[in-house]
Amino acid sequence: MIVETRVASPTRLEHRAAIYSALPNLLHLVLSQVQAAADRGEPVALIVEPDVEREVRARFGAAAGLMILPPPEAAARGSGQTVATHLARELRELAGVTGRVSFVMQHEPRLDGTDGAYWTELDAAVNVALADLPITMTCLFPAIAMQPEIDRAVRWNHPQLIESGLPLTNPDHLPPDEVIAAAPAPPLPQLGPAQQRLVFTPWELHAVRAAVADVARRVSLDEQRAEDLVIAVNEIATNAVEYGAGDAEVLLWASLDGLICEVHNTGHLTQPLPGLQPPHPGDPRGRGIWIARQLCDLLHIWNDRDGTHVRIHAIC
Repeated sequence: MIVETRVASPTRLEHRAAIYSALPNLLHLVLSQVQAAADRGEPVALIVEPDVEREVRARFGAAAGLMILPPPEAAARGSGQTVATHLARELRELAGVTGRVSFVMQHEPRLDGTDGAYWTELDAAVNVALADLPITMTCLFPAIAMQPEIDRAVRWNHPQLIESGLPLTNPDHLPPDEVIAAAPAPPLPQLGPAQQRLVFTPWELHAVRAAVADVARRVSLDEQRAEDLVIAVNEIATNAVEYGAGDAEVLLWASLDGLICEVHNTGHLTQPLPGLQPPHPGDPRGRGIWIARQLCDLLHIWNDRDGTHVRIHAIC
């Protein structure tokens, strides 16, 4: 049941979802959102299928301040928290120039995975990463092929649901930490045997940095990318031995497109989606994971009964 209560426009993230039945219904939803933003004088960012993008451009041209965002990069697909990081980076920059921004994102079936859990993680991560931004975000999901996980992503992660063109309060909405507690971030697909494995203590972080730098040179990462990767892995490795239980390990793979690193420890995170918001300037701690997320093409964190795991991917 949806409570028919209009919600006042906030200064922070306003996150909505709408369900569409077919292409004409989808076009109506997108065009109405773009028109409403244009009426408010807000720029509009879109991630939609090509047919919808063409219709929007034909209807509005450049008058609506349209910005077409690219779909998630291949390295980030499957990691909702990474995609949320990249979206927040782009939208934070845009909002810093223009003020409030309307953002419309269409469901992409290729990202569903086996059960659609990606969308639960993505939208929960969005609610953290974009929480302090003046963004009106509308997520569009198809009624046909609505998997249970996707239905849960819609109900749990969106404070508002659009019905008959109006954003109404969603009584099933949950805070992000409760969403991830009920539906933890999934692990990424397993890789083959690591080409290098190093068990380390807090006094051996220099060896971790040296190992990463060596593999980065072998896969021909440019100097700046290699430095960024060493910093990112060092931040994650430092957290692993500082907050974990005893030793940690780092695994390295030289891939065809760059370098993949995993850091494992037996500790468990108390914060389910760390490092998605920039730390307060006056806070001397809590910066490591945020910094690492900004420096990588993918940074995915998940927990299981063995501890906490982080995968980092840097593309050449």
